[in-house]
Amino acid sequence: MKKLLIALSMVLSLTVASRVLAADKLPPTPFSTKGAKIVDAKGAPVLVRGVSWFGMETETHVPHGLWARGYKETLQHISEMGFNLIRLPFSLNALRSRKISGIDFNKGSNRDFQGKTPLQAMDLVIEEARRRNLLILLDFHRLNDREIPELWYGDGYTEKDWIDTWLMLAKRYRKQANVIGADIKNEPHGRASWGTGDLKTDWRLAAERAGNAIHKVNPDWLIVVEGIDKNVPGQKLPGHWWGGNLEGVRKFPVRLKVPRKLVYSPHEYGTGVHHAKWFDDPKFPNNLRYRWETGFHYIAREGIAPVLVGEFGGRKVDAKSKEGIWQRHFVAYLKEKELGFIYWCWNPNGGDTGGLVKDDWKTEETHKVRLLQSLLGK
Repeated sequence: MKKLLIALSMVLSLTVASRVLAADKLPPTPFSTKGAKIVDAKGAPVLVRGVSWFGMETETHVPHGLWARGYKETLQHISEMGFNLIRLPFSLNALRSRKISGIDFNKGSNRDFQGKTPLQAMDLVIEEARRRNLLILLDFHRLNDREIPELWYGDGYTEKDWIDTWLMLAKRYRKQANVIGADIKNEPHGRASWGTGDLKTDWRLAAERAGNAIHKVNPDWLIVVEGIDKNVPGQKLPGHWWGGNLEGVRKFPVRLKVPRKLVYSPHEYGTGVHHAKWFDDPKFPNNLRYRWETGFHYIAREGIAPVLVGEFGGRKVDAKSKEGIWQRHFVAYLKEKELGFIYWCWNPNGGDTGGLVKDDWKTEETHKVRLLQSLLGK
């Protein structure tokens, strides 16, 4: 009996080890979709567990924190924490610039960035992420380096500038296996509409134009489409976050010519970002599930397309504050529904949300990491 138990223990250990090894390899790309799932090149489901590492959309034109830590060490830390994807925000202005800043070239391998343009710096981060078995989702976060625009054009840039930038990136990274797709516009809001037919504001139509243009040069990429905040004919909920309103998908889905490449991506936050009215509902937090089902999850539940939560996060994760209660409930919801997610954010300078590391860019915010462990397979 003792020998049998030892043998079973060895088999179990080998099985666990094989799973760990499998998790340490990039799944075969390109990715596609099957109903509510993202699947790899062999048809196996892929659950995205991502984090945003921002900075390329700001005046530095490179991911933040390189003044405190080497980029290779940062990427290794992200991988070791259990994430399998980095959402990499950038601005159009950054990619047209030739200047980078905010780097201590004596930290780790940061000397690699000396003399590089922002686009060449992006190359370095993406390639090192591949070595660390991390996927990349490119995120068109801003047009300028300062604020998130309402629409996909403005600030002196045209729709053509926006699409041309995506075409350049789609060609540049066509053979880079770990770059899986394009989050084509961060948080459309304000004048942005869905299903109105107005070519100047209808985000659904703009997403189709950009997605189909990208697929002409790179048909392998996933096209990730965020929601808006209002201006959806017949919407049920009176308010949404920027990028969080996907109610219009039911009547007005995004139509791409290349099939099985569309992913919808809502954003969701708590009171630390804005104290919205629904947090004062007497039914809180029991009102949240209805909001999530109505705003975006029906898309996955009905098998229309995958839902990848593109941003969520906050400073508080306790069981007493409204933000903490919200964040705990949302993590439980993501786990229950087996939804992919991208946490906002890695950076400690995340403003109203904070990040997953402290100001030294090394020490983990353990209370947040512990909350996410159930989603990270820890």
